[in-house]
Amino acid sequence: MATFLYNLGRLAFRRRHFVALIWVALLTLAGVGAASAPAAGTTSFSIPGTEAQKAFDLLEQRFPGASADGATGRIVFKAPDGQKMTDADNKATVAKTVKELGGGTEVVSVTDPFTTNAVSKDGSVAYTSVKYEVPGMELADSTRESLEAAGDDARAAGLTVDVGGDALEAGAEPGAAGEIVGIAIAAVVLVITLGSIVAAGLPLLTAIIGVGIGVSTITVLAKALDLGDTTSTLALMIGLAVGIDYALFIVSRYRNELAEGRDREEAAGRATGTAGSAVVFAGLTVVIALAGLAVVNVPMLTKMGLAAAGTVVIAVLIALTMIPAMLGYAGRKIRPAGEKRKPSKERKSSKEQTSSDAATSQKQAKPNMGTRWASFVIRRPVAVLVLGVVGLGAIALPATQLELGLPDDGSQPTSTTQRRAYDTLSEGFGPGFNGPLMIVVDAKDSDDPTAAFGDVADGIKGLKDVVTVTPPAPNKAGDTATITVIPNSKPSSTQTEDLVHAIRDKGSDFKAETDAEVLVTGTTAMNIDFSQKLNDALVPYLALVVGLAFLLLIVVFRSILVPLKAALGFLLSVLAALGAVVAVFQWGWFSGLIGVEETGPIMSMMPIFMVGVVFGLAMDYEVFLVTRMREAYVHGETPSQAVVTGFRHSARVVVAAAIIMMAVFGGFISSGESMIKMIGFGLAIAVFFDAFVVRMAIVPAVLALLGKKAWWLPKWLDRALPNVDVEGEGLRAHDDPAKGSGSDEDRELVRV
Repeated sequence: MATFLYNLGRLAFRRRHFVALIWVALLTLAGVGAASAPAAGTTSFSIPGTEAQKAFDLLEQRFPGASADGATGRIVFKAPDGQKMTDADNKATVAKTVKELGGGTEVVSVTDPFTTNAVSKDGSVAYTSVKYEVPGMELADSTRESLEAAGDDARAAGLTVDVGGDALEAGAEPGAAGEIVGIAIAAVVLVITLGSIVAAGLPLLTAIIGVGIGVSTITVLAKALDLGDTTSTLALMIGLAVGIDYALFIVSRYRNELAEGRDREEAAGRATGTAGSAVVFAGLTVVIALAGLAVVNVPMLTKMGLAAAGTVVIAVLIALTMIPAMLGYAGRKIRPAGEKRKPSKERKSSKEQTSSDAATSQKQAKPNMGTRWASFVIRRPVAVLVLGVVGLGAIALPATQLELGLPDDGSQPTSTTQRRAYDTLSEGFGPGFNGPLMIVVDAKDSDDPTAAFGDVADGIKGLKDVVTVTPPAPNKAGDTATITVIPNSKPSSTQTEDLVHAIRDKGSDFKAETDAEVLVTGTTAMNIDFSQKLNDALVPYLALVVGLAFLLLIVVFRSILVPLKAALGFLLSVLAALGAVVAVFQWGWFSGLIGVEETGPIMSMMPIFMVGVVFGLAMDYEVFLVTRMREAYVHGETPSQAVVTGFRHSARVVVAAAIIMMAVFGGFISSGESMIKMIGFGLAIAVFFDAFVVRMAIVPAVLALLGKKAWWLPKWLDRALPNVDVEGEGLRAHDDPAKGSGSDEDRELVRV
């Protein structure tokens, strides 16, 4: 592996024009394709194998043309104090609004609140429902704008009007300002770490090119593969973070190789062969974690994971080829590690140069912050280990109170019209009105379908937490009917979830009595089924991802205990991150600092999503940090010395990479979309825990306690495993000819 990548790096350095041309051509091709690609079609949300999805599919079959999965919108009217919605003027205003809505495109039906009993008991609130032909994510912008503007005349007449429903769900976009701030912080960290603007610019440039190719490709395939906006957001988030980090690893190693006296082409080859090997295996762990989301069997998650994994593959390929090519273009503008910029352009005499080289070597021999920290941990491994484990364990405690759900309009900021509509409906009709349950009664096998419909409705009325049960609405064939049930609790409450389970449990009784099958669906039931499906898939997914990565790390480190320690450390950091998410987004601790206006259940996909993404990213730091330790150990250092050596060369880069990744993820916290905000916070805090506590403290403490046992591998397994040579042992043959003279270097700078 190391030898192959070494040769690839040297080839890319020499043929830099050709390599750069290929990547620029790919970016151009992807950009042109994205610009001319057809608009994305439907991005319908489906959960195969669940009762809610089965009911939706049955509705499509038995109620053709009813657009069972079509978007819905609600316009909520509230009368001024002292008036009622039933007053003549107010009724006329609402009637005008209903008429205007009915003439819109993509509209299936619009209800009149005064003929559908959609007026509150005190007469202060009324609402009209709009049904559309297509799902919310597929609605045309003009349709959504018409819905938002439908209440303008009513507002002018003195009514309070707000709009809610899933028809508005596609209107939110991630905060671009936050992404720019994240990139700006990354740029500052890169300049400090790499010592020059040119060196810092390379990781940013190549990461942006990689993300541009990845996101543009997603846009090209969006319509054909049914990809949503969230897919591009995740690919952007992950691709930008790992793209910068992987390039940083290689550029940093390149500067170290220059400091050891190698000419620039040789240094580029050595950096690609050593740090590049770590990048390959770090990227593989991320790809495994993201592609493994397919295990959940939720199409949306599968597509998100595969698209993000593809962007990571692009980031790895760019790091291995375009970075060496860019290093060739940069020439002497990228200086060896530890070398300061010359105060003038005057050429030094050979005596002055020798003195400078000696001073540089002396400076490099001095302990840096990483060396001092590693030495401290090695002297007190038990104390550091206990403090790190207990600290993360305490932060993880809130995760024991984790409540899962999907965000609805009740989790929107109070400044939004969706949230105001939600609150007004709760005030006028009760909290459960925002999450009605749809009961589908399949009486095709029943002798008396009409009687079966009535029995089901009557049976549901007697259940706890039920406020309203509408009369059954049969289809034209008379063999299937829908019944709407209004719970007494809000959609995200445990009481509503209990009611869904109670109706489903009673469905077996209905089946025995009437031969009719009862299915519960609707947005609320979909959310409940989605949460349950994710919970059921978490353990198999964790076993698959951790198991595959464990095998991969055994090959990389040729050790049993080091990969085991890496996996356990990851579990500790991800649990601590989940605890922090619960404390902020569910309990409300420090929520004001990041703009969380409404606390509630944690997004259902958050645990499994964090497991997948954070595991892959955590292994990045593990691979890069520990491979340098492994490299030192293989080259003859004692286990303790190897830990210190690994920190001397890698700690600063790993810290910089972690700060960059936190900045990129943290930029998404500014998003107005609660789901994006939660993901950004969760990933940023997880990277903090994993990089600064697990990898910087717990890892060296454990390795110090294990000593040589850390690198133990059964002999039979050692013979069976392929030798991938991540530590670059095969490159030692190049050591003697690698160090070139200044004239050699000058020749390399002008080589084409």
